[in-house]
Formats: sequence, structure tokens, C-alpha cells
Amino acid sequence: MHRPPRALVFGVTGQDGSYLARLLNQRGFDVHGTSRDHEASRLGNLRALGIVGSVTIHSAAPTDFRSVLQIIADVQPVRIYNLSGQSSVGLSFIEPLSTYESMISGTLNILESLRFLGSKARFYNAASSESFGNTDSPATEETPFQPRSPYGVAKAAAFWTVANYREAYGLYAASGILFNHESPLRPSRFVTQKIIRGALDVREGREKTISLGDIDIARDWGWAPEFVVAMADILEQDAATDFVIATGETNKLSDFAAETFAQVGLDWREHVVEDRKFMRPTDISRSAGNPAKAERLLGWRPRLKMRDVIARLLEAERERRRHVGVEAC
Repeated sequence: MHRPPRALVFGVTGQDGSYLARLLNQRGFDVHGTSRDHEASRLGNLRALGIVGSVTIHSAAPTDFRSVLQIIADVQPVRIYNLSGQSSVGLSFIEPLSTYESMISGTLNILESLRFLGSKARFYNAASSESFGNTDSPATEETPFQPRSPYGVAKAAAFWTVANYREAYGLYAASGILFNHESPLRPSRFVTQKIIRGALDVREGREKTISLGDIDIARDWGWAPEFVVAMADILEQDAATDFVIATGETNKLSDFAAETFAQVGLDWREHVVEDRKFMRPTDISRSAGNPAKAERLLGWRPRLKMRDVIARLLEAERERRRHVGVEAC
């Protein structure tokens, strides 16, 4: 009996992991994912996408080598995606050591397990635009890293670890250097969700203002369900290579706020307050990506830019509030 190919996703319950699991299911993979405790794992994102029953969850700690080795040996995947690790740039300033350990140790343990087992599985590493630091011109795969946060430093170290194992041991190991990508599954601590929810709170009379940090920072915001398509496609190339995944459009945080409030019929300048307590010790002033290589080799091109992303986030948040209201009655 033919067994479908297996994919193993470390960090499957997060935003990207959940969308990727759904996509891999659609592509015919038997999807397995990891959680530190599968019996107590948070399956809200998988449940929201209607795929809880389509993903086999295993207990595994990426920072524990034996745990990683065992899960890879048991599942025997042909594709492995590492999307685990501490995901907040702001939190990395408060918890730098745990940030380093979660990203660097987890990545190294997977690579070393593949080498030890002699596995032919193809490995994807979730790298980050945060490693570039400030980008005066749109970053490509050749742009040097100059990170400005513990998060960016850790992601840069993991990226070079992947590159080293690819060169030294011939592993099929590739990194996707992803710029900001949003969805309704994004946790509320992220500033984009804070703006989306805050604008609706003001529109509905719950609040009068929202407080933000530096509104002059500029980012490239894309749509997470589109970005995971690039993740999956990266491992389908003949040879392992790294890709920048971005929309190619950069906007200031004030632009994001202005567009969000405009889409709910309000003037953002009357409701957004800058507060220094939300500013980081160091931050990226401008983050811009050039996805030309992804378009050329993967055929990948994002359809949704910032304005479209905001519209979809607002629609999803309105829907969420309608359901909460029904349940509360």
C-alpha cells in the first residue's frame, strides 16, 4: 500500500506552522508536527483552520537533541520545516538567552540529527529579515546581516549554521529569509494586531486612543498564507538555496495605522498616541526586501500588499467579534 510522503513541522501550532500544515495537507503530505507537550498543546490555530484531525502531533523539545533525534527517526519525514523558537523581537530584549537557545540550539539539533541519521530529508529553516537590520535599499540574498536585536542576532546565527551544514555535509538545507507577514492567527502582542483591534475598539466606542511606540519605523508587510507557499516551494528546487520572501513594498507604521483607521472611517491622528515605553533599546528604522530571486526561480509573487492585508485582518477581527458576541449571549 502506497504511503503518502511525510512532512515534519517543528512549531506546527504557530501562525506559519498552521498555514503550512494546511498547505502540505493539500499537496498530499502526511503532516506531523511537534509540541513540547502534545497532550497540553495549544491547537487553537489548527482548529481555526479546520485541520486538527489532519495533523499528527508529537511531543518534542527542539532544544533537546535526543528528543529531536527520536522524533525524526520515528516519523522518517522527507520534508522538515523548523518554524519553532521564540517569535517576538520585543521579548528578545527581555529574554535574550532563551531566545538564542530556542533558535540556535533547535536548528543545530535538527541539522545534527539529519547528519547522524544519514537522512535525505530536505530541511527548511525559518530565517528572518530582522537579521538584515536597516536596509537603505531592498535586501537581497547577498545583503550582509547587521542585526539590531537579540532576535535578529539569533536568526542570523541559525542561518549561517544551516549554510555551514549544507556546505560541509551536503545536506539539502535551505533558509527562507521572510519579511513581516500577518494573518488573523497572529498573536495579539504583535503591533499589527494591536492596531487592528484598537481601531475597531475606537470605532465601537470601547476606547478613545491606542498607544504605539515609534510610528516612523518602516516595514514590508505581507500575507502569511501566501508566504508559506514560498516556504514549501523552496524545498522543491533541484538544489538547496536561500530566498528572500517579501512583497517589495515598504510602509511606515504610521501608514499602517492611517490605512487601518481609514478603513473603519476614522482619522488615525485623532486616536493614536506615541508612548516611549513601547520603544525598543535598538530598532530597525527601515526594512525592505527584494523578492526577485523567488519570483525568478520559484515563480512566487505576492498578490496582497499592506492595504489588502489590513482589509483581511479587519474582516477577520469583525468576524471573531461577532462569534464572541453570539457565544456571550
